[in-house]
Amino acid sequence: MMPVEVIRGDGPVVLGLPHTGTHVPDEIMARLNARGRGLDDTDWHIDRLYGGLLPGVTTVRATFHRYVIDANRDPSGDSLYPGQNTTGLVPLTDFDGHDIWDTPTTESEIEARRVAFHSPYHTALKAELQRVRDRHGVAILYDCHSIRGNIPFLFEGTLPDFNIGTNSGATCDPRIEAATQRICADAAAFSSITNGRFKGGWTTRHYGQRETGIHAIQMELAQSTYLTAESPPWTYDETKAGKLRPHLTRILTTLAELAANLKGTP
Repeated sequence: MMPVEVIRGDGPVVLGLPHTGTHVPDEIMARLNARGRGLDDTDWHIDRLYGGLLPGVTTVRATFHRYVIDANRDPSGDSLYPGQNTTGLVPLTDFDGHDIWDTPTTESEIEARRVAFHSPYHTALKAELQRVRDRHGVAILYDCHSIRGNIPFLFEGTLPDFNIGTNSGATCDPRIEAATQRICADAAAFSSITNGRFKGGWTTRHYGQRETGIHAIQMELAQSTYLTAESPPWTYDETKAGKLRPHLTRILTTLAELAANLKGTP
């Protein structure tokens, strides 16, 4: 299986999908323990949730699971959130802090996985962002994520429904953040926060360099907004998703419209 799938569009928005993949090579799956083999920390069905929302959008999706290697982590292994519980480039634990491996991964194996999986994903994502920017004068990366709303190991309390991340405004033009905030705030029955527990992962921080014409924003959705339950079998709920998708459509459509006003702005 190829480590990355790309669907090219002709619009200014690129969707990054680093955590929807569930492929684990047999030799790696054999080293996971029973808990790890459950793949619980997948961004379940996010590709389905965003499917068909914006005509002309480009999508770049990792097909491999984040337990193989996390496509949204710094390839150097540096932590995104120093001093806070998190998971690494090749996670040692799941989001609840439990071990997921029977046989730990060595440094040489991590490097091999970086070359085989992490690098191809980012090579493809970089190429698509540059292609879109060259076509439109600007590219907007919208990085798509989801997570369970209650994970005491990672954060206290219950996560809001919409979690917007721009690394405290550093990764995009302020109009992108403001427009996304406004749409989320106007979404009845949904809660939202900007740069709360999730400020944007490595992908958002790495590519969001507005002086280059590439802007990035991350959306971390609480899985309760579109799954029947935040537990196996992680069932996609058509009714819940049907209430959420119009707001996501409005966000993506607004960002695509904003792109024309961002050309040449630092």
